[in-house]
Amino acid sequence: MSAAEPILSVRGLSRRFGAIAAVREVSFDLWPGEVMGVVGESGSGKTTLLHLVSGSLRPDAGTVLFRDRQGAMQDIQAMSEPARRMLARTDWGIVHQNPRDGLRMNVSAGANVGERLMAVGARHYGNIRGAAEDWLARVEMDLGRIDDLPRTFSGGMQQRLQIARTLVTHPRLVFMDEPTGGLDVSVQARLLDLIRNLVAVLGLSAIIVTHDLAVTRLLAHRLMVMQRGQVVETGLTDQVLDDPQHPYTQLLVSSVLAA
Repeated sequence: MSAAEPILSVRGLSRRFGAIAAVREVSFDLWPGEVMGVVGESGSGKTTLLHLVSGSLRPDAGTVLFRDRQGAMQDIQAMSEPARRMLARTDWGIVHQNPRDGLRMNVSAGANVGERLMAVGARHYGNIRGAAEDWLARVEMDLGRIDDLPRTFSGGMQQRLQIARTLVTHPRLVFMDEPTGGLDVSVQARLLDLIRNLVAVLGLSAIIVTHDLAVTRLLAHRLMVMQRGQVVETGLTDQVLDDPQHPYTQLLVSSVLAA
């Protein structure tokens, strides 16, 4: 796949919940190795957009096309359920705001990472455990706790474990929903630095939904600002944050500066 071709192409994506238009006619392309930030206040539609793009929610209108490893664009909604599940285990990854949503709490840390490998066909115990150890080290977790249950970890450590579980199969596109939400500021900073380094080293494409503009400035190359289900401004992250054009974006930026 050429870097001149988008890895993801979204066109006219819309979804209503009763009288509420949660997402209205959203279109964008995502490029290989690019991180797109999606920001807006609660109710702006950013999380619904993430669910639509990741295939966990069906749109009322619009298409989501993903470029596979052979270079062909696949319509996510036209794929069979088994094909979508396999895509979610291989080329796609999801990092939930609450790490418990992305972990199995009743199996060990190592098994959480190893399970995703087994889901794509790995069977050699030594290789699986070795990969789990490697990824726990990459996310800066104590290897001495590989056999501990996730419920014995802090929230920040659970999030690191979820990231290891997500990335062990080397996905090409990762969806992140408030990946540092609910964590202490010092924990957030260390985790953001870890995510930034992993994204750069692995060449990941990513869509990050957050209400925190500091997160987007650190992680995102490009930014989309949503209000009432619509994208009201988009551009390079520093450009949008340093010189916002839309009144709503100006309000978001000024509220951060005033805090």
